[in-house]
Parts: sequence; C-alpha cells; structure tokens
Amino acid sequence: MTGQAAIEVTPLAVHIGAEIGGVDLRKPLAPDTVKAIRDTLLQWKVVFFRDQHLDHAQHVAFARQFGDPTPAHVVFGGGDDEHPEIYSIAKHRTANSTKDAYAVRPWTGWHTDITAAINPPMASILRGVTVPPYGGDTQWTNLAAAYDALSPVMQAFICGLRGVHRFDEPRSRRDLTDYDRAVANRMMVSEHPLVRVHPETGEKVLYVNPGFLRSITGLTPQEGGHLMEMLYEHMIRPEFTVRFRWSEGAIAFWDNRATAHLAPTDIFATEFERQFYRVTLTGDVPVGPDGQPSTALEGAPIEAVG
Repeated sequence: MTGQAAIEVTPLAVHIGAEIGGVDLRKPLAPDTVKAIRDTLLQWKVVFFRDQHLDHAQHVAFARQFGDPTPAHVVFGGGDDEHPEIYSIAKHRTANSTKDAYAVRPWTGWHTDITAAINPPMASILRGVTVPPYGGDTQWTNLAAAYDALSPVMQAFICGLRGVHRFDEPRSRRDLTDYDRAVANRMMVSEHPLVRVHPETGEKVLYVNPGFLRSITGLTPQEGGHLMEMLYEHMIRPEFTVRFRWSEGAIAFWDNRATAHLAPTDIFATEFERQFYRVTLTGDVPVGPDGQPSTALEGAPIEAVG
C-alpha cells in the first residue's frame, strides 16, 4: 500500500484491531499517511494510537482528514459553539439508553452507532483523557468476519432480508426520561438490509445491531426474534473480537460500517473517573447485495457540521 512505510502497524487479534505507531496526530498528515491509516482501518476495522494527547481542535482536525464530522450527537446534543463536533463521554453522562426493564443477555450493550438513521455514521474517533488505572476496556467485533463464518445456506437466506432500526420506545408516556424526550424530538426509523455491501472494500457485512434492530421485515415477531437472537449470539463470538486496554492519550478509530462495539460497564463498580471525547464522521446509505438501498421510514438524514 502506498505510504504504508510511513506508519507502523501491529495487529492485536486475528480478525480485528491493529495498533498504529510512527505518527503524530497533533499535526496535519501527509496524503500518503492518511491513505495508509485509512487502508489499515479498512483491513483491521478498528485502529488504535497511543500517547496522542490531542486537544479538541486537534481531534477535530485529525477527523476531518478522513471525512465530514457530524454534530456531537445527532440525538442527544453536546458540543459547544467552538467545537460542535466534540461529544463528551463521561462516566455518568446524561444520555444513557440502557433500560432497566431489558433482560441482560450476552449481547446486551453491543451496538453499531445510530443505525436508526438512513445514513448511519461512517466512523468514530474516540480519545481517552481521564482513564481508570484498570477496568473500562472497550470491545469491538468484525461483522464482515461474522458474515463469512455463516453457512452458505444462512448467508443466502439473510441476504434477502431487511430489518427495521429505531431507538427504544418509551416505557411509559407518563414517565418520560430525558432520553425519551431527546429521541422523540429527533425521531429516526430506517429499514436496512440484514447484509450490507461495504462501499469501499466490497465485503458483505452482517448488518444486525442489538442496540437498534427491532424487527425483521416479512417475518413474524417469533420468527424474527429467534433469528435476531441467533445472529446476535453469532456476531459476538470471541474469535471475531478485540478488547482494548485504554491509557491516557490513547485513540480508537473504528469503521462503523463493519463493526459493533461494547462500552464498558465494569467502571460503575469502582470509584474511578473516566472522561473520553468522540468525533463521529457522516456515513452513506447502506446498500444490500441485491443493489437495493436502505429506506427511511421516519426522520431526516444525519448532516455534517459545516
């Protein structure tokens, strides 16, 4: 790959995750370095950098070399007048979609960001500022590898299916939370293919999402529920995943079109503080193997910050 010699790539797992060294993200990158990082991201789905102590402006500048940032969070807001692209991810942030009524399953918490939108984010870039001395690891899974590991019969079956993605429904109209009000004010519902074709690599990706997929079009609730549970269980098999131990100044950059991730919950059993910041890049409309794009059922596309 052109420019690959400009960076150092160390794979962290067989199917996903690589650490990149030999680059200073505080400065503008040469075009061949940008290409080398992007090529590494496409191959490994999530890439990590160590000891990159960026401020907000440097974080945004780095992100803009790879795409157009969205607002801090298209549903829950955040950001400020100077840096509207920066989303604060603190240990006890207000926007929390976890519902106490949900039964905890092995895939609980795993998600791909905002697939309720017709054009879900292309990628996210997360940096650690205040990092606990232990605990708080984040995990990612490779959804292209997950698709490849399915039987040919199952692949053929799900390639013809589509699913409806949306945020959680309010549990009670009389007891709306801040989360419920934010979702109601920026309602997004989309029908996506269960298998999408990656727009850059051409890979087929298992595009199911425990955080947003609510039903499978054309199947009964019982049929769809069993199929979703089977695919969720499959997609988080350990061999498809990588787990990252954070450090201050570490950065994770992941392809939202080919991964799902799991935010840590073990930190709530400690007194440690944790403060991270994220920039998200706008994405395209998913397309299935049949060439048919996703359909917006409600809400407007995610727009970039000018």
